[in-house]
Amino acid sequence: MNKYMEIKFDDINYSIYKLGFWKNEYKINLTGKSKEIPVTKPSIDHVLLSMEEMRKSSFEVDGKNVNGMLALSLQLDNKFKNTPIDDLIAIEEEEYKNIVTEIDELKLESPEKSVKLDNNQYLIYKLEKKCHVTMAKPANKFTEDYHIKEIERLKENRV
Repeated sequence: MNKYMEIKFDDINYSIYKLGFWKNEYKINLTGKSKEIPVTKPSIDHVLLSMEEMRKSSFEVDGKNVNGMLALSLQLDNKFKNTPIDDLIAIEEEEYKNIVTEIDELKLESPEKSVKLDNNQYLIYKLEKKCHVTMAKPANKFTEDYHIKEIERLKENRV
């Protein structure tokens, strides 16, 4: 990693976020449960595409077809095990609408500006395509450390 490298805010090879909070509270939508707030147009495009792809997937839960966003959330968080599946489907649909609205209203960094790769202000992920899937890999130490903490947080919520 070249710590002096600069990433332009319009670079489609990177997804860049600031730590923050969404306006609404989210129980199911994994994007909304994250503290990663997109700050560039390519990041928003990546987030929206990821959510669409997850929601296109279909899984059977309790005899009902649910989208991948809900299925993954159910797998990661046991607190929903006693909630009727129809209620969860309705919550996921409402949360999706809310997060898309919030994303549309975000204030973005100027595409003409750039940021040093080695910084403690932005979470920066390098986007890499593998077999038609876009993988987001932490591109700096700050992002890597945050990413590891998030994985641990998700594991703790699983109990």
